[in-house]
Amino acid sequence: MLTSHRSSSVNGTSDPDSVSFFILQGLSSLGDRPMIPFVILLLGYVIILGGNSMIIFVTLTDPKLHSPMYFFLCHLSFVDIVYTTTTIPKMLAGFLSDVSIISVPGCFLQMHFFMQLNCTGHAILTVMAYDRYVAICHPLHYTSIMTRRVQTLLIAGAWGFSTFCPLPVTTIALLRPYCGPNVVKHGWCDFSSVRRLACADTSVDNIVSLFFAALSLLIPGVLILTSYVLIGISLSRMGRLKAFRTCAAHLTVVSISFTSAAFVYISYRVTNFSPEKVLQLVRIIVAVLYAALTPFLNPVIYSLRNKELQESIRRTLVRALLVKTCLKLQHFRYIS
Repeated sequence: MLTSHRSSSVNGTSDPDSVSFFILQGLSSLGDRPMIPFVILLLGYVIILGGNSMIIFVTLTDPKLHSPMYFFLCHLSFVDIVYTTTTIPKMLAGFLSDVSIISVPGCFLQMHFFMQLNCTGHAILTVMAYDRYVAICHPLHYTSIMTRRVQTLLIAGAWGFSTFCPLPVTTIALLRPYCGPNVVKHGWCDFSSVRRLACADTSVDNIVSLFFAALSLLIPGVLILTSYVLIGISLSRMGRLKAFRTCAAHLTVVSISFTSAAFVYISYRVTNFSPEKVLQLVRIIVAVLYAALTPFLNPVIYSLRNKELQESIRRTLVRALLVKTCLKLQHFRYIS
Protein backbone atom coordinates (compact mmCIF):
# COMPACT_ATOMS: atom_id res chain seq x y z
CA MET A 1 0.00 0.00 0.00
CA LEU A 2 1.29 3.44 -0.86
CA THR A 3 1.81 5.83 2.00
CA SER A 4 1.56 9.58 2.20
CA HIS A 5 5.13 10.71 2.93
CA ARG A 6 6.92 13.46 1.09
CA SER A 7 9.04 11.39 -1.21
CA SER A 8 9.29 10.51 -4.87
CA SER A 9 7.82 7.04 -4.16
CA VAL A 10 4.61 8.70 -3.08
CA ASN A 11 4.19 11.62 -5.40
CA GLY A 12 5.28 9.78 -8.51
CA THR A 13 7.83 12.37 -9.61
CA SER A 14 11.46 13.14 -9.10
CA ASP A 15 10.54 16.53 -7.63
CA PRO A 16 9.94 15.99 -3.90
CA ASP A 17 8.07 19.31 -3.61
CA SER A 18 5.11 18.49 -5.86
CA VAL A 19 2.77 15.57 -6.37
CA SER A 20 1.71 14.16 -9.73
CA PHE A 21 -1.18 12.03 -8.47
CA PHE A 22 -3.53 11.63 -5.54
CA ILE A 23 -4.62 8.48 -3.73
CA LEU A 24 -8.37 8.27 -3.15
CA GLN A 25 -8.87 6.59 0.21
CA GLY A 26 -12.60 6.11 -0.35
CA LEU A 27 -14.24 3.42 1.74
CA SER A 28 -11.08 1.40 2.26
CA SER A 29 -11.82 1.37 6.00
CA LEU A 30 -14.57 -1.17 5.34
CA GLY A 31 -12.03 -3.95 4.87
CA ASP A 32 -9.99 -5.72 2.21
CA ARG A 33 -12.98 -6.89 0.14
CA PRO A 34 -15.95 -4.58 0.74
CA MET A 35 -18.20 -6.40 -1.73
CA ILE A 36 -21.49 -5.43 -0.08
CA PRO A 37 -21.06 -1.65 -0.63
CA PHE A 38 -19.63 -2.39 -4.08
CA VAL A 39 -22.74 -4.35 -5.11
CA ILE A 40 -25.10 -1.75 -3.59
CA LEU A 41 -23.31 1.11 -5.34
CA LEU A 42 -23.18 -0.81 -8.64
CA LEU A 43 -26.90 -1.63 -8.53
CA GLY A 44 -27.71 1.98 -7.68
CA TYR A 45 -25.59 3.21 -10.58
CA VAL A 46 -27.26 0.76 -12.99
CA ILE A 47 -30.70 1.96 -11.86
CA ILE A 48 -29.62 5.59 -12.25
CA LEU A 49 -28.39 4.95 -15.80
CA GLY A 50 -31.40 2.83 -16.75
CA GLY A 51 -34.10 5.03 -15.21
CA ASN A 52 -32.76 8.34 -16.49
CA SER A 53 -31.96 6.87 -19.92
CA MET A 54 -35.55 5.63 -20.16
CA ILE A 55 -36.87 9.12 -19.37
CA ILE A 56 -34.60 10.65 -22.03
CA PHE A 57 -35.65 8.04 -24.59
CA VAL A 58 -39.42 8.37 -24.07
CA THR A 59 -39.35 12.18 -23.97
CA LEU A 60 -37.45 12.28 -27.27
CA THR A 61 -39.48 9.62 -29.08
CA ASP A 62 -43.04 10.10 -27.77
CA PRO A 63 -44.80 13.06 -29.49
CA LYS A 64 -47.18 13.35 -26.51
CA LEU A 65 -44.23 14.34 -24.31
CA HIS A 66 -42.93 17.10 -26.59
CA SER A 67 -43.74 19.87 -24.10
CA PRO A 68 -41.51 22.28 -22.13
CA MET A 69 -41.89 20.32 -18.88
CA TYR A 70 -40.55 17.12 -20.44
CA PHE A 71 -37.91 19.05 -22.36
CA PHE A 72 -36.49 20.26 -19.03
CA LEU A 73 -36.94 16.83 -17.43
CA CYS A 74 -34.93 15.29 -20.27
CA HIS A 75 -32.07 17.69 -19.57
CA LEU A 76 -32.27 16.98 -15.83
CA SER A 77 -32.01 13.24 -16.50
CA PHE A 78 -28.99 13.82 -18.74
CA VAL A 79 -27.31 15.88 -16.00
CA ASP A 80 -28.02 13.14 -13.44
CA ILE A 81 -26.35 10.53 -15.66
CA VAL A 82 -23.21 12.59 -16.27
CA TYR A 83 -23.13 13.82 -12.66
CA THR A 84 -22.98 10.32 -11.19
CA THR A 85 -20.58 9.15 -13.91
CA THR A 86 -17.97 11.67 -12.72
CA THR A 87 -17.60 9.84 -9.40
CA ILE A 88 -19.25 6.41 -9.16
CA PRO A 89 -17.20 4.48 -11.80
CA LYS A 90 -13.96 5.62 -10.16
CA MET A 91 -15.28 4.58 -6.77
CA LEU A 92 -16.32 1.18 -8.10
CA ALA A 93 -12.86 0.70 -9.57
CA GLY A 94 -11.39 1.61 -6.19
CA PHE A 95 -13.25 -1.27 -4.55
CA LEU A 96 -11.56 -3.70 -6.94
CA SER A 97 -7.99 -2.46 -6.52
CA ASP A 98 -5.61 -2.08 -3.60
CA VAL A 99 -4.97 1.59 -4.36
CA SER A 100 -7.20 4.05 -6.23
CA ILE A 101 -4.98 6.60 -7.96
CA ILE A 102 -6.02 9.70 -9.90
CA SER A 103 -3.74 12.18 -11.65
CA VAL A 104 -3.60 15.78 -10.49
CA PRO A 105 -5.29 17.14 -13.67
CA GLY A 106 -7.87 14.35 -13.49
CA CYS A 107 -8.54 15.16 -9.84
CA PHE A 108 -9.29 18.81 -10.50
CA LEU A 109 -11.37 18.01 -13.58
CA GLN A 110 -13.42 15.60 -11.48
CA MET A 111 -13.76 18.23 -8.76
CA HIS A 112 -14.93 20.90 -11.22
CA PHE A 113 -17.44 18.76 -13.10
CA PHE A 114 -18.87 17.31 -9.90
CA MET A 115 -19.60 20.79 -8.53
CA GLN A 116 -20.72 22.15 -11.90
CA LEU A 117 -23.17 19.34 -12.64
CA ASN A 118 -24.54 19.50 -9.11
CA CYS A 119 -25.16 23.21 -9.61
CA THR A 120 -26.65 22.54 -13.06
CA GLY A 121 -29.19 20.17 -11.54
CA HIS A 122 -30.33 22.86 -9.10
CA ALA A 123 -30.51 25.44 -11.91
CA ILE A 124 -32.66 23.14 -14.07
CA LEU A 125 -34.98 22.51 -11.11
CA THR A 126 -35.31 26.31 -10.92
CA VAL A 127 -36.21 26.49 -14.62
CA MET A 128 -38.79 23.74 -14.10
CA ALA A 129 -40.33 25.73 -11.23
CA TYR A 130 -40.64 28.75 -13.52
CA ASP A 131 -42.29 26.52 -16.14
CA ARG A 132 -44.86 25.36 -13.56
CA TYR A 133 -45.46 28.99 -12.55
CA VAL A 134 -46.21 30.05 -16.13
CA ALA A 135 -48.38 26.98 -16.78
CA ILE A 136 -50.54 27.51 -13.67
CA CYS A 137 -50.60 31.29 -13.28
CA HIS A 138 -50.67 32.24 -16.99
CA PRO A 139 -52.26 29.24 -18.74
CA LEU A 140 -53.68 31.28 -21.67
CA HIS A 141 -50.26 32.69 -22.53
CA TYR A 142 -48.25 29.55 -21.76
CA THR A 143 -47.56 28.51 -25.35
CA SER A 144 -46.65 32.05 -26.39
CA ILE A 145 -44.28 32.48 -23.42
CA MET A 146 -42.61 29.04 -23.30
CA THR A 147 -41.52 28.93 -26.93
CA ARG A 148 -38.68 26.69 -28.08
CA ARG A 149 -36.38 29.72 -28.13
CA VAL A 150 -37.23 30.60 -24.52
CA GLN A 151 -36.72 26.98 -23.45
CA THR A 152 -33.29 26.95 -25.08
CA LEU A 153 -32.35 30.26 -23.45
CA LEU A 154 -33.44 28.98 -20.02
CA ILE A 155 -31.36 25.82 -20.37
CA ALA A 156 -28.39 27.83 -21.64
CA GLY A 157 -28.76 30.15 -18.65
CA ALA A 158 -28.80 27.16 -16.28
CA TRP A 159 -25.58 25.79 -17.80
CA GLY A 160 -23.97 29.24 -17.82
CA PHE A 161 -24.77 29.82 -14.14
CA SER A 162 -23.46 26.38 -13.18
CA THR A 163 -20.25 26.91 -15.16
CA PHE A 164 -19.55 30.19 -13.37
CA CYS A 165 -20.19 29.09 -9.76
CA PRO A 166 -17.49 26.40 -9.29
CA LEU A 167 -14.87 28.07 -11.52
CA PRO A 168 -13.30 30.36 -8.86
CA VAL A 169 -13.26 27.49 -6.35
CA THR A 170 -11.49 24.99 -8.60
CA THR A 171 -9.14 27.67 -9.97
CA ILE A 172 -7.95 28.64 -6.49
CA ALA A 173 -7.53 24.98 -5.52
CA LEU A 174 -5.58 24.25 -8.71
CA LEU A 175 -3.13 27.11 -8.08
CA ARG A 176 -2.22 25.88 -4.59
CA PRO A 177 1.04 23.92 -4.15
CA TYR A 178 0.70 20.23 -3.24
CA CYS A 179 3.89 18.75 -1.86
CA GLY A 180 2.52 15.83 0.17
CA PRO A 181 0.83 13.98 1.73
CA ASN A 182 -1.28 13.03 -1.27
CA VAL A 183 -4.00 10.80 0.25
CA VAL A 184 -7.47 12.25 -0.33
CA LYS A 185 -9.67 11.04 2.53
CA HIS A 186 -12.78 10.87 0.40
CA GLY A 187 -14.41 8.79 -2.32
CA TRP A 188 -13.54 11.36 -5.01
CA CYS A 189 -11.69 14.67 -5.31
CA ASP A 190 -13.92 16.59 -2.97
CA PHE A 191 -12.78 20.21 -2.63
CA SER A 192 -12.62 20.30 1.17
CA SER A 193 -10.65 17.03 1.29
CA VAL A 194 -8.14 18.12 -1.36
CA ARG A 195 -7.78 21.55 0.24
CA ARG A 196 -6.37 19.95 3.39
CA LEU A 197 -3.45 18.60 1.35
CA ALA A 198 -2.29 22.01 0.11
CA CYS A 199 1.07 23.24 1.37
CA ALA A 200 -0.21 26.77 1.90
CA ASP A 201 -2.69 28.82 3.90
CA THR A 202 -6.19 27.85 2.67
CA SER A 203 -8.34 30.14 4.82
CA VAL A 204 -9.28 32.18 1.74
CA ASP A 205 -10.17 28.98 -0.11
CA ASN A 206 -12.62 28.05 2.63
CA ILE A 207 -14.34 31.44 2.51
CA VAL A 208 -14.58 31.38 -1.30
CA SER A 209 -15.95 27.83 -1.36
CA LEU A 210 -18.59 28.60 1.28
CA PHE A 211 -19.61 31.77 -0.56
CA PHE A 212 -20.09 30.09 -3.92
CA ALA A 213 -21.71 27.02 -2.35
CA ALA A 214 -24.22 29.29 -0.63
CA LEU A 215 -24.69 31.24 -3.87
CA SER A 216 -25.39 28.08 -5.88
CA LEU A 217 -28.02 27.06 -3.32
CA LEU A 218 -29.57 30.40 -2.36
CA ILE A 219 -30.24 31.82 -5.84
CA PRO A 220 -32.05 28.72 -7.16
CA GLY A 221 -33.68 28.17 -3.76
CA VAL A 222 -35.08 31.70 -3.56
CA LEU A 223 -36.33 31.59 -7.16
CA ILE A 224 -38.03 28.21 -6.64
CA LEU A 225 -39.60 29.38 -3.38
CA THR A 226 -40.84 32.57 -5.06
CA SER A 227 -42.36 30.56 -7.92
CA TYR A 228 -44.29 28.30 -5.57
CA VAL A 229 -45.45 31.15 -3.35
CA LEU A 230 -46.89 32.85 -6.44
CA ILE A 231 -48.43 29.55 -7.57
CA GLY A 232 -49.99 29.04 -4.13
CA ILE A 233 -51.42 32.59 -4.07
CA SER A 234 -52.84 32.21 -7.58
CA LEU A 235 -54.45 28.83 -6.86
CA SER A 236 -55.90 29.98 -3.54
CA ARG A 237 -57.58 32.94 -5.26
CA MET A 238 -59.10 30.59 -7.83
CA GLY A 239 -60.04 28.03 -5.19
CA ARG A 240 -58.12 25.32 -7.02
CA LEU A 241 -55.56 24.23 -4.44
CA LYS A 242 -56.00 20.62 -5.61
CA ALA A 243 -54.21 21.64 -8.82
CA PHE A 244 -51.07 21.92 -6.69
CA ARG A 245 -50.81 18.14 -7.08
CA THR A 246 -49.39 18.67 -10.57
CA CYS A 247 -46.29 20.08 -8.87
CA ALA A 248 -45.95 17.18 -6.40
CA ALA A 249 -43.14 15.38 -8.24
CA HIS A 250 -41.09 18.53 -8.73
CA LEU A 251 -41.61 19.65 -5.14
CA THR A 252 -40.51 16.25 -3.85
CA VAL A 253 -37.33 16.28 -5.91
CA VAL A 254 -36.57 19.90 -4.92
CA SER A 255 -37.06 19.13 -1.22
CA ILE A 256 -34.77 16.10 -1.29
CA SER A 257 -32.11 17.79 -3.41
CA PHE A 258 -31.87 21.08 -1.53
CA THR A 259 -32.17 19.58 1.94
CA SER A 260 -29.36 17.11 1.35
CA ALA A 261 -27.23 19.71 -0.46
CA ALA A 262 -27.63 22.23 2.35
CA PHE A 263 -26.56 19.59 4.87
CA VAL A 264 -23.51 18.43 2.94
CA TYR A 265 -22.25 21.70 1.45
CA ILE A 266 -22.90 24.15 4.28
CA SER A 267 -23.34 22.58 7.73
CA TYR A 268 -20.96 19.78 6.79
CA ARG A 269 -18.17 22.20 5.91
CA VAL A 270 -18.66 24.71 8.70
CA THR A 271 -18.42 22.07 11.44
CA ASN A 272 -14.96 20.86 12.41
CA PHE A 273 -15.19 17.09 12.20
CA SER A 274 -12.98 14.85 14.26
CA PRO A 275 -10.17 13.21 12.27
CA GLU A 276 -11.07 9.80 13.70
CA LYS A 277 -11.54 7.05 11.14
CA VAL A 278 -15.13 6.30 12.13
CA LEU A 279 -16.27 9.87 11.63
CA GLN A 280 -14.33 10.10 8.35
CA LEU A 281 -16.09 6.97 7.16
CA VAL A 282 -19.50 8.38 8.12
CA ARG A 283 -18.64 11.59 6.32
CA ILE A 284 -17.78 9.75 3.10
CA ILE A 285 -20.89 7.55 3.27
CA VAL A 286 -23.14 10.62 3.74
CA ALA A 287 -21.46 12.33 0.77
CA VAL A 288 -21.87 9.23 -1.41
CA LEU A 289 -25.54 8.94 -0.47
CA TYR A 290 -26.07 12.60 -1.33
CA ALA A 291 -24.29 12.27 -4.68
CA ALA A 292 -26.38 9.25 -5.69
CA LEU A 293 -29.69 9.88 -3.89
CA THR A 294 -31.26 12.56 -6.10
CA PRO A 295 -30.24 11.01 -9.46
CA PHE A 296 -31.55 7.68 -8.14
CA LEU A 297 -34.89 9.08 -6.95
CA ASN A 298 -35.59 11.45 -9.86
CA PRO A 299 -36.81 8.80 -12.34
CA VAL A 300 -38.64 6.92 -9.56
CA ILE A 301 -40.50 10.00 -8.31
CA TYR A 302 -41.41 11.34 -11.74
CA SER A 303 -42.51 7.90 -12.92
CA LEU A 304 -44.75 7.40 -9.90
CA ARG A 305 -46.18 10.91 -9.83
CA ASN A 306 -46.68 11.54 -13.55
CA LYS A 307 -49.38 9.55 -15.35
CA GLU A 308 -48.34 10.76 -18.81
CA LEU A 309 -44.80 9.56 -18.23
CA GLN A 310 -46.06 6.24 -16.84
CA GLU A 311 -48.20 5.66 -19.91
CA SER A 312 -45.37 6.61 -22.26
CA ILE A 313 -42.95 4.22 -20.54
CA ARG A 314 -45.60 1.49 -20.64
CA ARG A 315 -46.18 2.05 -24.37
CA THR A 316 -42.43 1.99 -25.01
CA LEU A 317 -41.97 -1.27 -23.12
CA VAL A 318 -44.94 -2.87 -24.91
CA ARG A 319 -43.54 -1.82 -28.31
CA ALA A 320 -40.13 -3.21 -27.39
CA LEU A 321 -41.72 -6.48 -26.27
CA LEU A 322 -43.73 -6.73 -29.50
CA VAL A 323 -40.66 -6.08 -31.63
CA LYS A 324 -38.71 -8.71 -29.72
CA THR A 325 -41.55 -11.22 -30.13
CA CYS A 326 -41.81 -10.53 -33.87
CA LEU A 327 -38.07 -11.00 -34.30
CA LYS A 328 -38.23 -14.32 -32.48
CA LEU A 329 -41.14 -15.48 -34.66
CA GLN A 330 -39.30 -14.49 -37.84
CA HIS A 331 -36.21 -16.31 -36.64
CA PHE A 332 -38.28 -19.42 -35.83
CA ARG A 333 -39.96 -19.36 -39.26
CA TYR A 334 -36.59 -18.94 -40.96
CA ILE A 335 -35.17 -21.97 -39.13
CA SER A 336 -38.22 -24.14 -39.79
